[in-house]
Amino acid sequence: MLPHQVPETRIFEVTEAGDRLDKFLSRECPDLSRSHIQKLIESGSVKVNEHPDRPALKLKKGDLVTITIPPPGPVILVPEDIPFKVVYEDIDVIVIDKPAGLTVHPAPGYTHHTLVNALLKRYPDMETFGSSLRPGIVHRLDKDTSGLIVVARHEKARQYLLNQFKSRLVKKGYLVLVKGRLAPLQS
Repeated sequence: MLPHQVPETRIFEVTEAGDRLDKFLSRECPDLSRSHIQKLIESGSVKVNEHPDRPALKLKKGDLVTITIPPPGPVILVPEDIPFKVVYEDIDVIVIDKPAGLTVHPAPGYTHHTLVNALLKRYPDMETFGSSLRPGIVHRLDKDTSGLIVVARHEKARQYLLNQFKSRLVKKGYLVLVKGRLAPLQS
């Protein structure tokens, strides 16, 4: 680890009982993927009341959850020719129909074959603004989720869109298709 790279520690107090540890952290740390959170829990980097625990732990009101996020290793983004469908494009934004199975941006375990790699191939000027690993990305969809994703084409658009998402002015909707018959959970 380089001297200027230090782990990041986040501490949360549980205000409502009943959430599973992994689901609680997914909600509180939207910048981390669920699989990254799972790995942090399994490695002991997540503690509840100063003790490592399991992902399925049911949290109680007043619990203190501490997550220590190690600094990322060096990742060099390489433009890759990965097909994706653009459904709208102008000078400010691109709206992409992301296929299931494609990770949006590099994360632990996913440093190549991401939407960001594909964007850099098609729009090489995008690497000059925003986060070095997430240029233009203002929200994400899980790897196995397909759907529309909005990407900024320049820094002013990125800041505008980030503020829209942060202020919850963007309305997101999900449609789930199920094959077979759903049955209620038996308790």
